[in-house]
Amino acid sequence: MNEEKKQALQSLKTGKGQIEGIIKMIEDDRYCVDVSNQIIAVQALLRKANKLILKQHMTHCVKAAIKREYDAEEKIDEILSILDKVMK
Repeated sequence: MNEEKKQALQSLKTGKGQIEGIIKMIEDDRYCVDVSNQIIAVQALLRKANKLILKQHMTHCVKAAIKREYDAEEKIDEILSILDKVMK
């Protein structure tokens, strides 16, 4: 597992713990703004993990496809599709 995937995995594990904490906050009827702030923090971790996974994909999979001139256009279309989703 490369460094980007390790970092993404750590962010996701941290987010998992935060989501469990958010669930408990809601069950404990905590202040809505505090819950919302925690949700925003998890969203930031998810964005970070996604960025790391996409970086890994571009620096390894896309780069390899371009070098061998095989599936390069398909890999680029995949990235563009993801970017389209992220930018909505």
